Order: sequence, then C-alpha cells, then structure tokens
Amino acid sequence: MKSVKVNSSATVANIVCGFDILGFALDCPCDELTVEISDEPGVQIINQDDFDLPTEAEKNVSGAALLALLEEATDIKGFKLISKKNIMPGSGIGSSAASAAGVVVAANHLLDNRFTKQDLVRFAMNGEKVACGVKHADNIAPCIYGGVTLIRSVFPLDIISIDAPPLHVTVVHPQIEVRTSDARQILKQQVLLKDAIRQWGNIAGLVAGFITHDYDLIGRSLEDVIIEPVRSILIPGFDDIKKASREAGALGGGISGSGPSIFMLSKDAATAIAVEAAMKSIYDKMGVAYHTHVTTINKEGVKIV
Repeated sequence: MKSVKVNSSATVANIVCGFDILGFALDCPCDELTVEISDEPGVQIINQDDFDLPTEAEKNVSGAALLALLEEATDIKGFKLISKKNIMPGSGIGSSAASAAGVVVAANHLLDNRFTKQDLVRFAMNGEKVACGVKHADNIAPCIYGGVTLIRSVFPLDIISIDAPPLHVTVVHPQIEVRTSDARQILKQQVLLKDAIRQWGNIAGLVAGFITHDYDLIGRSLEDVIIEPVRSILIPGFDDIKKASREAGALGGGISGSGPSIFMLSKDAATAIAVEAAMKSIYDKMGVAYHTHVTTINKEGVKIV
C-alpha cells in the first residue's frame, strides 16, 4: 500500500484544570488527510482548503511531523500529503494537533505500523512546536490514542489512557482567533501555593471521577483557578456562556485548549443539545458569530478510512 486516507479528530486540551496534561478526542469535526509514500525526498504538501497554510514542510505542522518521522524511517525517501482541513486553525480544538497526529498515523500505517503510539506522539510534537513554539502533547496524545489521556511527563514521554464514562460534548467556537502562542504569553509565571493546592485537588478529582465513572465528582472537579481567570478575558461572553450551560444541565466545562472555543460536558445527548441552545442564545444576543458542535468523546483516535 502506497497511499492511505485518515480522518483526524479535533481535541479538547486541558479539560479545565489539567493545563498541558489532560485532553480528550472528539468524534467531530475531523481533518481529512491523505498520505502517500514518495520517491521524491522530503515532504510535498498540497492543501485543499482555504486556510492558506504553508506548503514548505519545515513551516507546516504536518510537514514538521513527517520530517521527524523520516529521520527514523531511513529506508523511505519522502511523503506526499494532500490535506483538507475541517478544523479551523486557531479555534482551540486542536487544529494543529489533528494535522500533525493524523499524518504520522497515516505514514505509520503505510510502514506496517513499525512505530509505537508513543513514537508517533513524539514525532507529532514537532508539529506543535511549529504551531506555538512548545512541544506539548495534551492535544496530540488523545488524537493518537483516542479517549481521555493524561500526560504525566513530556520528557521523557509518559502517557496514560483513562477509561472515562460516556460523555456528550458541546463546543461553541466564537468566530475570533486566539493564537496559542499569544494565549501562553499572558499566563502568570508564578502562582500562590493555596491556588496550586486547589488545582491539584481538582485534577486528582477529575481523573478519579473519570476512572470511577462518577459524574458528580467530574462536575465538581471542572474548576480552574490558575489559567482560566487569565485566558477568559480573551473570549467574549465566557462567564455568561458558562453560567447558562450549567443552568441547562451541563456537568461543567471551560476553555478548550487556549480558546476561543468553549466546551461543556453532559451526561446525555438531550442535555448537550439544551446546552447548545443556551450557548447560541448568549451569542445571538451579543451579536457574536459562532459555530457549534454537539458530539461525543472519540475513543479510537485517528481513523483509517
């Protein structure tokens, strides 16, 4: 096989309190990526969307990930990538991760799966460095592993899959762009010990809630006292969206990744749809353009199609 197509899913990173260490994959939206083994050296990129992303491999998140893989797949000269992105760059739902993770999973499939999932995360993190200057894995890992993942360590990589209960996810994406690099720059470099202790408790509670399938504990733990208070000022109507979503029955939620998308978790589809209506009502009143997604957690990750 010399060509393979994959659907690479959007992701929610941080899951409110787990900055840079927690994330989960979504069933939709997904990027459509086709990778071919090429006799030409390097990575050739063809974009079939309107986002005007770089086609030079070193400046493209997918290209950087494939170049990292090629350094260890020395019997392969190069790859050709045809990319159709359905996840808007700068949306906060893992657009760069979907590109980087999807192409390395596709390439690995063509190479008879010679690399482990951890290897693939390591390659794909080079794409995240192109996107925001930091090799973080909280979007990459769930995109490749599927489901909910915990990144205990990046150097060396230590990724744990978490068996979460069935959850429905509502995402609203106000049509503004928040660059991950910009959203990182405004963060405080020091935090109070009392805030750190509260945050650790929420992270532990959230992981425990996922593992024990305790929806109430999940809801109580979806609190961020360190990152959200700073980043939320970049997102119009954030507090109103969060309050209305809770009133509509959501367990809780917050900023997806670095924003501007906001996600909410619900126990059932009916509640997730009611949360969507509440989100729409807030932004309709404010006159803010938006897109919404009502979906579930994708437990498979990147899918060969």
